[in-house]
Amino acid sequence: MISEAKTVEEYISQIPSDQKVQIEQLRKSIKNKLPKGFKEVMNYGMIGYVVPHSIYPDGYHCNPQLPLPFLALAAQKNFVAFYHMGIYADPQLLKWFTEAYAKSVSGKLDMGKSCMRFKKNSVIPYDLIGELVQKLTVLDWINLYERNYKKLPKK
Repeated sequence: MISEAKTVEEYISQIPSDQKVQIEQLRKSIKNKLPKGFKEVMNYGMIGYVVPHSIYPDGYHCNPQLPLPFLALAAQKNFVAFYHMGIYADPQLLKWFTEAYAKSVSGKLDMGKSCMRFKKNSVIPYDLIGELVQKLTVLDWINLYERNYKKLPKK
């Protein structure tokens, strides 16, 4: 669901009740472990966690008007999505997460490059998501982003 909501609270109020509990618990897990400096915003029609321009003025290379994205939560038609750009950018972090997930949840992880999809009856490892969230500080994410994605001027 791409929402036109202007605030996180408005977005949550629009979510179907069967997904609202999952989104609210994921949000709580994220906010409890999110390192200082990241900011919760509405971004791309989802709940986003970004590095604000006040910390990283360059913004996102695809659209410098936007802050640098890090995490996102979304209620889609048939699942709840959790996006983590760090696991897309850092193979070691991805390896740690997939191994930890396999140890804590029975069943296969439904995952794209940075997106985890949790269907209605999925077990969501809220504590593990919280642990994942705290693995990268704002500075860690900026450095990883610049190494992997941002085209820096040649010196």
